[in-house]
This record gives sequence, structure tokens and C-alpha cells, in this order.
Amino acid sequence: MFNQLAFLYCASVITGTGLLAVRFKNPVYSVLAVLVLFVHMAGLYLLLNAEFIAAIQVIVYAGAILVLYLFVLFLVNLRQEVRMERFISSHRYGMAASIALGLCLLAIIPSFTIGAKGTYTIERITELTHTKAMGMELYTTYLLPFEIAGLILLIAVIGGLVLARRENTNEEVAK
Repeated sequence: MFNQLAFLYCASVITGTGLLAVRFKNPVYSVLAVLVLFVHMAGLYLLLNAEFIAAIQVIVYAGAILVLYLFVLFLVNLRQEVRMERFISSHRYGMAASIALGLCLLAIIPSFTIGAKGTYTIERITELTHTKAMGMELYTTYLLPFEIAGLILLIAVIGGLVLARRENTNEEVAK
């Protein structure tokens, strides 16, 4: 009973703060709403007995990503952004697009079926701990996709450095 009430609480707060993050005009308020959302997502992971993922959720997303977002937010000239015209002149078009997207998502839900059960039972995961079971699965079954994702991220970082370096050298040449 407690788990169901806790799930309903976390789910309702996640839904509410997600909507608020989109609706707030002040970006700092949006970041604070997303922070509350991330903390309640960690609460959901705790209800699922996934302590490691809950800790990563708080450390990486609530900590690092939101701080990075705030730094970028303060570096951007917000006064110029506030004066810009809206992409859609009427709220009705945006509302219609949102409702259409929501209906499409609701139509997709029945297509999700419960697949085959994995090799790890609850007893086996309890014996190994969540972190060890996830590490064994990641570095055995999903090693190739893990390495490909790491390579893609490395290419993105190198590309960002190259682009930043080009901008700096162009500014130096102009001086």
C-alpha cells in the first residue's frame, strides 16, 4: 500500500513539474521545476530497489546537468531572447499540436507488450547487487553498443573542441 501511494505521489509530482517546467517564462524557475522532477524520479528508482540508478539520477542529472544548464543560461543574453517573437502566434495551434501528440502517444501504449523474461531473477539480483548485475550485463551482452556510444560521444567532444578552436583562431586573426 505504501509503495502504491509513494508511486502515485512521485508520478503526480513528476507530471506536474514537467508541465510547469515548460510553462514557466522564467528559465530559472523552469530549472528549479526540473530539479524537483529529477529528485522525484530518483524516488521512483528507490521504489524499484534500484539504488545505484537513483544515486546516479541525483548526482548526474540533478547535480551536473542542471548546473551546466544554469551556466549556459547565464551566458546567453536573455534580454535579447525575451524580445523575440513567438514561433507560433496563437496558443490554439500549440495546444492543438500538443493534444494531437498526446493522442498519438496514447494510441501507441497498447502496442507495448511484456517481452521475454531476462536471465536475472530477483533472488539473483539480490545476491549479486544491482550494480554488479548491471555491470555484468553491460560489459558482456551490451559491450558493442556501449563501445559505439562511447565512440560517438568522443567524436562529439572532439568536434566541439575543433569548432571552439576555429572560432578562437578566427577572432585572433581579426584582431
